[in-house]
Amino acid sequence: MSEQSSKVIVHMVASLDGFIEGENGDISWLETPDSYEKGISDEESEKLSNEVLASIDCYVVGSRTYEMAVKLGWPYGDTPIYVFSSRALSDERESVHFCKGDIEKVLGAEVKPQHKNIWLVGGSVLVKDFIERKLADEICITFAPYLLGKGTPFFDQLGIENTLHLKDVIAFKNGFVELWYEIKK
Repeated sequence: MSEQSSKVIVHMVASLDGFIEGENGDISWLETPDSYEKGISDEESEKLSNEVLASIDCYVVGSRTYEMAVKLGWPYGDTPIYVFSSRALSDERESVHFCKGDIEKVLGAEVKPQHKNIWLVGGSVLVKDFIERKLADEICITFAPYLLGKGTPFFDQLGIENTLHLKDVIAFKNGFVELWYEIKK
Protein backbone atom coordinates (compact mmCIF):
# COMPACT_ATOMS: atom_id res chain seq x y z
CA MET A 1 0.00 0.00 0.00
CA SER A 2 1.45 3.38 -0.92
CA GLU A 3 1.97 6.10 1.65
CA GLN A 4 -0.03 8.61 -0.45
CA SER A 5 -3.20 6.53 -0.18
CA SER A 6 -2.99 6.51 3.62
CA LYS A 7 -4.63 9.11 5.80
CA VAL A 8 -4.31 9.89 9.49
CA ILE A 9 -7.51 10.87 11.27
CA VAL A 10 -7.24 12.42 14.72
CA HIS A 11 -10.21 11.30 16.81
CA MET A 12 -10.94 12.55 20.29
CA VAL A 13 -13.84 13.14 22.65
CA ALA A 14 -13.63 16.39 24.59
CA SER A 15 -15.68 18.48 26.96
CA LEU A 16 -17.19 21.57 25.33
CA ASP A 17 -14.40 23.64 26.89
CA GLY A 18 -11.79 21.44 25.18
CA PHE A 19 -10.54 19.00 27.81
CA ILE A 20 -10.05 15.28 27.08
CA GLU A 21 -9.86 14.31 30.73
CA GLY A 22 -10.50 16.00 34.04
CA GLU A 23 -8.10 16.27 36.93
CA ASN A 24 -6.28 13.04 37.82
CA GLY A 25 -7.37 11.41 34.53
CA ASP A 26 -11.09 11.51 35.35
CA ILE A 27 -13.31 10.51 32.41
CA SER A 28 -16.55 9.88 34.32
CA TRP A 29 -18.06 12.94 32.62
CA LEU A 30 -18.27 10.89 29.37
CA GLU A 31 -21.38 9.24 30.82
CA THR A 32 -23.53 12.37 30.76
CA PRO A 33 -27.31 11.87 31.08
CA ASP A 34 -28.23 14.60 28.56
CA SER A 35 -30.98 14.09 25.96
CA TYR A 36 -31.34 15.83 22.60
CA GLU A 37 -34.58 15.09 20.76
CA LYS A 38 -33.27 15.98 17.28
CA GLY A 39 -30.18 13.75 17.58
CA ILE A 40 -29.76 10.68 15.43
CA SER A 41 -31.49 7.58 16.74
CA ASP A 42 -29.67 4.97 18.78
CA GLU A 43 -30.02 2.54 15.85
CA GLU A 44 -28.51 5.08 13.42
CA SER A 45 -25.74 5.83 15.90
CA GLU A 46 -24.88 2.15 16.32
CA LYS A 47 -24.92 1.56 12.55
CA LEU A 48 -22.66 4.58 11.98
CA SER A 49 -20.31 3.49 14.76
CA ASN A 50 -20.06 -0.03 13.31
CA GLU A 51 -19.32 1.37 9.83
CA VAL A 52 -16.58 3.63 11.17
CA LEU A 53 -15.03 0.87 13.28
CA ALA A 54 -15.03 -1.50 10.28
CA SER A 55 -13.19 1.12 8.20
CA ILE A 56 -10.29 1.59 10.64
CA ASP A 57 -7.14 -0.23 9.55
CA CYS A 58 -5.11 0.62 12.65
CA TYR A 59 -4.93 2.86 15.69
CA VAL A 60 -2.08 5.07 16.85
CA VAL A 61 -1.91 6.01 20.54
CA GLY A 62 0.44 7.36 23.16
CA SER A 63 1.49 5.38 26.21
CA ARG A 64 -1.06 6.91 28.61
CA THR A 65 -3.93 6.17 26.20
CA TYR A 66 -2.61 2.62 25.82
CA GLU A 67 -2.49 2.16 29.60
CA MET A 68 -6.03 3.56 29.94
CA ALA A 69 -7.27 1.13 27.27
CA VAL A 70 -5.72 -1.82 29.12
CA LYS A 71 -7.30 -0.63 32.38
CA LEU A 72 -10.76 -0.12 30.81
CA GLY A 73 -10.92 -3.51 29.06
CA TRP A 74 -9.24 -3.03 25.65
CA PRO A 75 -11.70 -1.52 23.14
CA TYR A 76 -9.50 -2.14 20.08
CA GLY A 77 -10.07 -5.87 19.58
CA ASP A 78 -7.60 -7.39 17.13
CA THR A 79 -7.18 -4.22 15.07
CA PRO A 80 -3.48 -3.33 14.89
CA ILE A 81 -2.42 -0.62 17.33
CA TYR A 82 0.83 1.34 17.31
CA VAL A 83 1.84 2.69 20.72
CA PHE A 84 4.30 5.59 20.68
CA SER A 85 6.25 5.71 23.92
CA SER A 86 9.71 6.50 25.21
CA ARG A 87 9.02 4.14 28.12
CA ALA A 88 9.48 0.37 28.03
CA LEU A 89 6.03 -1.25 27.77
CA SER A 90 4.97 -4.77 26.90
CA ASP A 91 1.86 -6.60 25.77
CA GLU A 92 1.09 -10.19 24.82
CA ARG A 93 -1.32 -9.20 22.01
CA GLU A 94 0.01 -9.75 18.50
CA SER A 95 -1.87 -6.66 17.35
CA VAL A 96 0.12 -4.28 19.61
CA HIS A 97 3.28 -2.70 18.22
CA PHE A 98 5.45 -0.45 20.40
CA CYS A 99 7.22 2.38 18.61
CA LYS A 100 10.13 4.58 19.67
CA GLY A 101 11.93 7.33 17.88
CA ASP A 102 10.87 9.98 15.43
CA ILE A 103 7.12 9.73 14.77
CA GLU A 104 7.47 10.87 11.16
CA LYS A 105 9.99 8.13 10.38
CA VAL A 106 7.99 5.42 12.17
CA LEU A 107 4.77 6.56 10.49
CA GLY A 108 6.40 6.54 7.04
CA ALA A 109 8.33 3.29 7.44
CA GLU A 110 6.03 1.08 9.55
CA VAL A 111 2.48 2.40 9.69
CA LYS A 112 1.54 4.04 6.37
CA PRO A 113 2.96 1.33 4.10
CA GLN A 114 0.66 -1.24 5.75
CA HIS A 115 -2.48 0.77 6.56
CA LYS A 116 -4.81 3.13 4.71
CA ASN A 117 -7.22 4.40 7.38
CA ILE A 118 -5.11 5.30 10.43
CA TRP A 119 -6.87 6.61 13.54
CA LEU A 120 -4.89 8.62 16.08
CA VAL A 121 -6.94 8.42 19.28
CA GLY A 122 -4.71 9.94 21.96
CA GLY A 123 -3.16 11.54 23.79
CA SER A 124 -2.85 15.26 23.58
CA VAL A 125 0.96 15.37 23.30
CA LEU A 126 0.99 12.89 20.41
CA VAL A 127 -1.91 14.68 18.69
CA LYS A 128 -0.02 17.98 19.00
CA ASP A 129 3.11 16.40 17.46
CA PHE A 130 1.13 14.98 14.53
CA ILE A 131 -0.63 18.28 13.84
CA GLU A 132 2.49 20.44 14.22
CA ARG A 133 4.41 18.17 11.82
CA LYS A 134 1.48 18.17 9.37
CA LEU A 135 1.12 14.38 9.66
CA ALA A 136 -2.62 14.46 10.35
CA ASP A 137 -5.09 14.70 7.47
CA GLU A 138 -8.41 14.99 9.31
CA ILE A 139 -9.74 15.78 12.78
CA CYS A 140 -12.90 14.14 14.08
CA ILE A 141 -13.76 15.64 17.45
CA THR A 142 -16.82 14.75 19.47
CA PHE A 143 -17.87 17.32 22.05
CA ALA A 144 -19.64 16.16 25.20
CA PRO A 145 -22.30 18.37 26.78
CA TYR A 146 -20.07 19.09 29.74
CA LEU A 147 -17.77 21.90 30.96
CA LEU A 148 -14.81 20.54 32.93
CA GLY A 149 -13.12 23.84 33.72
CA LYS A 150 -9.68 22.22 33.98
CA GLY A 151 -7.86 19.06 33.06
CA THR A 152 -5.87 17.86 30.05
CA PRO A 153 -6.57 20.07 27.01
CA PHE A 154 -7.18 18.53 23.59
CA PHE A 155 -5.16 21.25 21.87
CA ASP A 156 -2.57 23.08 23.93
CA GLN A 157 -0.53 25.80 22.29
CA LEU A 158 -0.19 24.17 18.87
CA GLY A 159 2.06 26.93 17.63
CA ILE A 160 0.71 26.74 14.07
CA GLU A 161 -2.33 27.97 12.22
CA ASN A 162 -4.29 25.76 9.85
CA THR A 163 -7.39 26.14 7.74
CA LEU A 164 -9.92 23.36 8.12
CA HIS A 165 -12.75 22.20 5.85
CA LEU A 166 -15.91 20.92 7.56
CA LYS A 167 -16.79 17.47 6.17
CA ASP A 168 -19.63 16.45 8.47
CA VAL A 169 -21.62 17.29 11.60
CA ILE A 170 -23.62 14.77 13.60
CA ALA A 171 -25.74 15.43 16.69
CA PHE A 172 -26.50 12.44 18.91
CA LYS A 173 -29.45 11.78 21.22
CA ASN A 174 -27.12 11.90 24.24
CA GLY A 175 -26.22 15.54 23.47
CA PHE A 176 -22.80 14.79 22.00
CA VAL A 177 -21.92 16.59 18.75
CA GLU A 178 -19.33 15.28 16.30
CA LEU A 179 -17.46 17.66 14.00
CA TRP A 180 -15.34 16.15 11.23
CA TYR A 181 -12.77 18.37 9.51
CA GLU A 182 -10.24 17.93 6.71
CA ILE A 183 -6.95 19.69 7.44
CA LYS A 184 -5.97 21.84 4.48
CA LYS A 185 -2.26 21.62 3.77
